[in-house]
Parts: sequence; C-alpha cells; structure tokens
Amino acid sequence: MTPLHADLSRVRDTLLQGHSFLLTSHARPDGDSLGSQLALAGALQQLGKQVRIINSDPAPALYAFLPDMSTIEIAAAVEDPFDAVVVLECSTLSRPGVAGLKGRLLINIDHHADNVMYGDINWHDVSACACAEMVFELIEALGAHLTPALATHLYVAILTDTGSFRHAHITARTFEICRRVAETGVDAAGVAAQVYNNSSLGRLRLTGMLLDQMQLEHDQRIAVLTLNDAMLAEAGCDSDDLEGIVNLPLAARDVRAVIFLKETDDGLRVSLRSKDAVDVRQVAVSFGGGGHLNAAGFTVEHPTPETRGQMIAHVATAITDSDT
Repeated sequence: MTPLHADLSRVRDTLLQGHSFLLTSHARPDGDSLGSQLALAGALQQLGKQVRIINSDPAPALYAFLPDMSTIEIAAAVEDPFDAVVVLECSTLSRPGVAGLKGRLLINIDHHADNVMYGDINWHDVSACACAEMVFELIEALGAHLTPALATHLYVAILTDTGSFRHAHITARTFEICRRVAETGVDAAGVAAQVYNNSSLGRLRLTGMLLDQMQLEHDQRIAVLTLNDAMLAEAGCDSDDLEGIVNLPLAARDVRAVIFLKETDDGLRVSLRSKDAVDVRQVAVSFGGGGHLNAAGFTVEHPTPETRGQMIAHVATAITDSDT
C-alpha cells in the first residue's frame, strides 16, 4: 500500500467510525470547494452520518442551481461538538476564516502544493486536478452510491477548477471520473450553461470596462486588469459577477498570464492566471499567497508604488522560466 492510499484509508476509517462531522473549505468559495463539500456531505449522509457544512462566506450566486446549496451554513465560528472536522481544499487552517476549528480532530484533504499538513490526518495529492477528484475516490472508498446530485457536485468542481479542462494536471483519471459522472445522467452541457452562460448584464458592462483599461506588459505577454468599487458600482454589479472574469485575457494568443488587481479595504487582492507551464503559484508564494500552477492569488495589505512593478517582474520571470 502506497503512502497516498494509506492516508485515504485513514480518512475513510475515521469517517466510518465517527457519527457527526463538520465540513468546511476556504473563504470566498469557488466551484471546487462547494462541489467537494456538498458531494462528501451527501455521501456521508447516505451512510447515516450527521453532517453540517459551515463556511465563512456565502457562495457566488451562479452556483445557486447546485442541489442542496441551502444546507450550507454561513458563520464566523463554530462551537458545537463534532467527532471530526473535514477541511477541504485549504493549504492552511487559516484559509476557511472560521474560528473554533483548532483543538478538534482535523482531517485535511487538499491538492495544493503548498499545504502545510496542519491536520491530525493529512491526505494530500498534488496530482489531483481538483479536490473533487480526491472526494470521488473517498466516496468510492466509503461505499457510498454516486447519485445524480453527488455527480453534479463533482462535475461542477472539476469543470471550474480546471478552467473548463484547460489547466495543467488534467489526467486520464480526470476524464474517467467525468465518464462515471456522466453515467449517472448529469447533463454536462446544461451544467456548463448554468456556470458560464448565466451572468448578469452588469457583468457584461464590467467586462467591457476592464478590457478597455487593460494594460499589456512584457511584450504583450502579461495582461494587467485593475478593479475598484467605483467600477463595480458604475457597471451595476457586485462581487458575485467577478467569478472567472480574470481568465478573459487568456483568450488572446499572445497573453501568457494575467494579473488581476482588486482594490479592497484590506489592501490589494491579487489573482493570477496563466497558460501552459507558466507557474504563477510560485509568484503567489513569493508574496505570501498560494494556489495552483495556472491559478493562484495573494493579498498585499500595504501596497506601495513599486508593488505593481514587482508583481509584473515576478510573472515575467515565470514566463521566461517556462520557455527554457
């Protein structure tokens, strides 16, 4: 038995032996965090377990169509007893933004390369394209049935975390899981339409504003987008409308990476996206953040006039390194 399968076995055994569980994931949830939580919760409930999902932030409105979304609770802290807490897709225990997790039996399930192994049980698989790939394996190990609802959660998680199957780390396992998902009757085209063709007119206006002021750097290989609250207000949209908008410049042949700057009260929130082997995760790590090869982010609490240039220089180095 490999170490990876040994970790999966420990997670499975703990979940089978326990009765009450808390599931959580990172603040500002995305498709993978939501889909992974909902799929695992459904599997555990099949086995007669008591499960609560508690996150610090509400889900973006575009995911409202997912089955059982109403079961997700929003809270800043947890106090009730649980046999174990399962933290999904978080490289550190601070990522959920939920107080009261420390001191409990923690199960850490994650695929980010920078995971610090904070759990009592750590199942870490960087080869997974999404946390949902790991959840699929866990559902099978638990002996739960893959229902259409669970399959929908898993498909949305994989679809969104791979950038519609465009990011790195997609393997034969990814498509085998999607095949199994499709066998349950999930309407893949319909799900994709809900995620990608269901935006507001405000988002359309904001897209035009962002692209109009987009700046190109490093021989047009880096696109820089800047957003503030005034632009959101002018476009008539809110933060829900930002999901996936950072990827737009990557549609241009010459653009290899995107730097998306969102001005907030806490400083500057930075999202990075890239193509092919351009490693923006290492850029994010250098600024105290993290993420994936092609999708990462961080926050700069006190940006200076030099901050923008420093970020561009780091991303340019990542592009150069990917070409060698």
